[in-house]
Amino acid sequence: MDDLTALRRDLHAHPELGFDEHRTADIVANFLAALGIEVHRNIGKTGVVGVLRRGTGPGSVGLRADMDALPMDDAGMQSWKSLHAGRCHACGHDGHTVMLLGAARKLAASQEFDGTVIFIFQPAEEGLAGARAMIEDGLFSRFPCDAVYAIHNWPELPLGTAQTRAGPIMAAADRFDITVNGGGGHAAQPHLSADTLLATSELVVQLNTIVARAVDPCEPALLTVTRIQGGFSHNMIPASASITGTVRTFSLAVQDTIEKRLCEMAEHVTAAHGLQATVAYNRYYPATINSPAEAQIALQAAGRAGLQASAAASPALTSEDFSFMLAARPGAYLWLGSGDSQPLHHSAYDFNDAVIPYGVAWFCEVVRTTMPVNI
Repeated sequence: MDDLTALRRDLHAHPELGFDEHRTADIVANFLAALGIEVHRNIGKTGVVGVLRRGTGPGSVGLRADMDALPMDDAGMQSWKSLHAGRCHACGHDGHTVMLLGAARKLAASQEFDGTVIFIFQPAEEGLAGARAMIEDGLFSRFPCDAVYAIHNWPELPLGTAQTRAGPIMAAADRFDITVNGGGGHAAQPHLSADTLLATSELVVQLNTIVARAVDPCEPALLTVTRIQGGFSHNMIPASASITGTVRTFSLAVQDTIEKRLCEMAEHVTAAHGLQATVAYNRYYPATINSPAEAQIALQAAGRAGLQASAAASPALTSEDFSFMLAARPGAYLWLGSGDSQPLHHSAYDFNDAVIPYGVAWFCEVVRTTMPVNI
């Protein structure tokens, strides 16, 4: 595994953002080609697909790893920290890529499965929907998969453990942007203008009541305001102000309810202040929903890979664009314990290289479990 660790650290030092993973894609394609695996480039812009066939079995399974980094500075202290300002592998996609490459190497040297493995190296998971781009570019029509599987390192779980569950595993992610207009004036004459900041502040408070009062308490949901902007002077009421935030849900009905109530609240709260609101609401990632049979296969494969595998008690409110693949094909998404570290998306996060053998083994066991050799 030493060469895989070295490669992982090289990728960490040279992170690339979504749809700009040219160096990473070159490394992936060259690695696969050297194994004799059929390689296809530029699927969903910078995506790479490898195809490996064994025997005569009609089955096929897709294994996916994401390749992109985050647009942030690397605050790590390791010698392999990012060499590029504003780019950092703070979510472990460098590790995901290397684990799938390691699995490709093992499977290319193996006769222990009968069928076709599709290795999917996906760009732009971080908010740009690279999975959807690959699907729209013919991923599953060109490379049919009976099921698809993916893995994510999970610092909240101890090293050597893994979890997943049937049904929802990651939340749908929405973004809202509300702009409040129509005010402006001298701060010392508030009676002569409408106060955009007062209205915006009241709206922030009211938005935080939606989940508590409009959603069934048994339904998991989250609304978080993450940014408020407005004004540039101490003595001026600004003409406009804005609010940005995120909504996380697992149910389409709950998602509809929150969007509807948010739009109504924005309209009526601002109108009460003599102002107008415009709302942009973007449902950018659907919920990641595991099919029951494949979730069980994922846990079974984890056990065979030497992991302590268990069903997750509840889903996470973070999101994943593997959701698009699971909407198109049966499959499962697994959390792979990576032990104590900085949390995902922290500027000093670094993938734990001790996870690599577990991820390699899990990918291989998924293939052996789903497409065994009949003796």
